[in-house]
Amino acid sequence: MTEATALALPALAGLIAVALFFDFLNGLHDAANSIATIVSTRVLRPQYAVLWAAFFNFIAFLFFGLHVAQTLGTGIVDAGIIDPRVIFSALMGAIAWNIVTWVFGIPSSSSHALVGGLIGAGVAKAGFSAVVWSGLTKTAAAIVLSPLIGFLLALILVLVVSWSCVRATPFAVDRRFRALQFVSASLYSLGHGGNDAQKTMGIIAVLLYSQGHLGSSFHVPLWVVLACQSAMALGTLFGGWRIVHTMGSKITRLNPMQGFCAETGGAITLFMATWLGVPVSTTHTITGAIIGVGAARRTSAVRWGVASNIVVAWVLTLPAAALIAAACYALTALLR
Repeated sequence: MTEATALALPALAGLIAVALFFDFLNGLHDAANSIATIVSTRVLRPQYAVLWAAFFNFIAFLFFGLHVAQTLGTGIVDAGIIDPRVIFSALMGAIAWNIVTWVFGIPSSSSHALVGGLIGAGVAKAGFSAVVWSGLTKTAAAIVLSPLIGFLLALILVLVVSWSCVRATPFAVDRRFRALQFVSASLYSLGHGGNDAQKTMGIIAVLLYSQGHLGSSFHVPLWVVLACQSAMALGTLFGGWRIVHTMGSKITRLNPMQGFCAETGGAITLFMATWLGVPVSTTHTITGAIIGVGAARRTSAVRWGVASNIVVAWVLTLPAAALIAAACYALTALLR
């Protein structure tokens, strides 16, 4: 038996537990993505909003394929160099960065933290030849494109909706979009669960594949799908209230119509990305959409200083997680 297939079952179960803990933190960290707008517009109280979001996070696997899991499992680093140390180090890099940004209330990307962790651990083991550059290029492009598309879709939606409601009273518009926000929040939570939970599915599946538990072909077992969706939904239930505050009110003030447009623009972006198998950041996407609805009102309505701080966190996420993961890989080599 080779080193790659010699991991004892308790150790394998422990690594899977670490991966699910990351998924839980992802739900905790990214709860704001799903609920910030519906909470800030006072359509739902926070405790009901997280229940609403967690439910749609969980059932997302019924609506989407597993293209994103395939990308994370085989399209970031070469699946042939994956071993338990690489997976453990990648998860530690992503978890450490998630905790840092959660403590400071910074809406950074759990997705790109995980990608950065994979790259850092993979390069630490096998050099830059381990990187699947086509997959990394696609993911890096999404860092720019997902918030930009969210921004543009939300901006267009606000303009179209404002024009269509020009003869309606403010009270009627507010009442109508309070009801419609339940739909848009559901769609965004579906998109969030569909894209984000699949990233951990890909990590667990490639770990099982490297240990010979999936046979000759890479696939994601149903129990992995259910475990990851459950972990994310549970994390969402606990909420990330510091980040909710940043996303829901510090960037710009929202009314129900604007909240509907932000969530719908973000949901469309996530649906497209998940269908294409691109692991985008739900944080980037909804932040771009919120900025879009604020800018539609007037550019001064957006607190650009807060937005620029968030962008800095985005830029730092991938290299920071990669460095932590590489250091963790080196440390595990010393402890062997």
